[in-house]
Amino acid sequence: MILSLIYMIIYLLCGLQYARWLLPRHRPLNRIWIGLSMGLLLEMWLPALCAFVLRFSLTGHLVALALLALITLIVWLARDRRPARSWDRDETEMLRRMMFTVIPLTLLSAYLQYTHTLRPDAYGNLNVGQSTYGDLPMHLSFITNLRDRMFPADYPFYPGARLSYPFLTDSLSTTFYLLGCTLQASLIIPGTLMMALCFMGVIVLGREMTAGKKTAVLAAMLFFLNGGLGFLYDFDMAGGLGADGTPTVLERISAIMTGYYKTPTNQPDPNNLRWSNVIADMMIPQRTLLGGWCMVMPCFYLLETAFNAEKRDPDDGYRAPLLLGIWGGALPLIHTHSFLALALSSLGVMIYDLIHGDPRSGITTDGTLRARRSRGVILAEYFMYGVLAAAVAIPQLFGFTFAQTFRTEESTGFLAFHFNWVNNPGDSGMRDMYFWFYLKNIGLPFALLLFALIEKNRRHRRLFALAIPVILAAEMIRFQPNEYDNNKLLYLAYLPCCMIIADSCRDIFHRLKGLRARPVIAVAAAVVFFLSAGLTLCRECVSSYQAFGSGAAEAGAFARDETPADAVYLTGTQHLDPVLSIAGKTIVCGPDLWLYFHGFDTTERKNDIRRFYEDPDSNLDVLTRYNVDYIYVSSYEMSDYAVDTDALERRFTPVFENDEAVIYRVNGKGIE
Repeated sequence: MILSLIYMIIYLLCGLQYARWLLPRHRPLNRIWIGLSMGLLLEMWLPALCAFVLRFSLTGHLVALALLALITLIVWLARDRRPARSWDRDETEMLRRMMFTVIPLTLLSAYLQYTHTLRPDAYGNLNVGQSTYGDLPMHLSFITNLRDRMFPADYPFYPGARLSYPFLTDSLSTTFYLLGCTLQASLIIPGTLMMALCFMGVIVLGREMTAGKKTAVLAAMLFFLNGGLGFLYDFDMAGGLGADGTPTVLERISAIMTGYYKTPTNQPDPNNLRWSNVIADMMIPQRTLLGGWCMVMPCFYLLETAFNAEKRDPDDGYRAPLLLGIWGGALPLIHTHSFLALALSSLGVMIYDLIHGDPRSGITTDGTLRARRSRGVILAEYFMYGVLAAAVAIPQLFGFTFAQTFRTEESTGFLAFHFNWVNNPGDSGMRDMYFWFYLKNIGLPFALLLFALIEKNRRHRRLFALAIPVILAAEMIRFQPNEYDNNKLLYLAYLPCCMIIADSCRDIFHRLKGLRARPVIAVAAAVVFFLSAGLTLCRECVSSYQAFGSGAAEAGAFARDETPADAVYLTGTQHLDPVLSIAGKTIVCGPDLWLYFHGFDTTERKNDIRRFYEDPDSNLDVLTRYNVDYIYVSSYEMSDYAVDTDALERRFTPVFENDEAVIYRVNGKGIE
């Protein structure tokens, strides 16, 4: 573990120095956040680039350090030679507010990372949380399978197809795993760091985008403790007596704390509550999204400070737009939705700036002279940024992303017109009225946003220009077969909206000055804002589900340690497969839970798997067709198929057996 931490610290220190050299006139806390994020970006990308030549190996990681040294030299030569902006009283005050928010949220995140990631118990079982039960095994398969692989790699659960899913967040954990971390720690350490950077990032954005100082903290709370009015459904008619058979308040709370997805933020049926809390249901389980948000937030910051006339540094020398172009272009293999959201937001704010132009010349917020740019200059600056971002992104998009989107000649459900997100399932008609759907899901912030946009506020309208193209795209186009996944765009549209909402709350609070009920109103508003999120996070903290029993974990450890790294296993298509997730072995076919949404038709492979398990003697061609080295039979296979165990025992050699599983070796490749 120590080696992996040293390796990470080298990148983080380099990132901090790069931020100091390239952006010296930015505020110190902003530079610290940008620098740490930049270091993590480089740790994602440089070993992966080396893996196209040297495998994702220890050697490749050492060569990546040489590339890091070269980049350090280039950045030093291109540095801004002005003195760095010094620490002042405002930074100390902001640091206090940031610690008040970031530290508690990071501690909560670290706890959830631990409880939700292969948490061992006294009996050797490996447990997860409610939100990671479905997705974590897939991410584990990438993390364990990418070790020592040559890039581009195949899907570990669909060999023969290039891995087009954005994998750099998972390969970051592979780096930790390769350098000595346990599998559990390789997810917890970078995952917690990325969540801390996200928390810090929204507060930094809030300081740049809102009118007050405390509003930055409120904006972060609105974004991360999002919930809506779902709690009204949970407590409707819960009077506390229960004489008529109606559940009491305590019984309702118990149902939330023990039920499977019964929280106020996630009840698709019957209440159509879909605005999931971002910590519990997005950042913890969806590691690719977490990496994308960690990397796109600095891009939003650079977009604001490089192109907003009131924020831009006239003596920057285009360092910030160039950095933004490279950084934004690096997003597709980290998180495609974040790249798309950044592109759409950039388009929206560019159109706004071209329509309205720069404000008149004057003094910026940091005291420097602002020169008014012509619309031609504005367009040229955006064009430079866009071309650079496209040049970096296009090889990723055509080499990986589009291979997923257009995998077959037949329609796979990608890129289809679809109105109103999940409120219109299967284009069958809206379940709720349009505005009511968003009001009950997003809650009071949605109403405040609508009211705020009526006011003539240039800054708010420019912020909304970041959001509106993303909202329109997410509301009109389904980008994956799973229409729910458009929320990955909607949340990033909601981010600048939180800045507007925080400002609106500040204005309302000030206008109520002198009213004795003002504190009571503030407390009531906080309850409406955060009760749904609070109940959801409490539920996630106590959730625990067994992913792999001790027998399955033992079988996975054997497959990892005692069979060749390139061995191919025939298993069932269950999503809890220790051979795939713990051992990192390639299997013939994984579950439709993942593969359908990645654009695959698994019918043929599933039929092949079934006919072999049920009649091995007549279907030995399946082993040859998929180059199978080992056959795995566990309680899952015994449940899903009528397995002919007598034929397997007669034809193949068992090399591992316990109460849960048997592993058979196919003749031709032995145990290493």
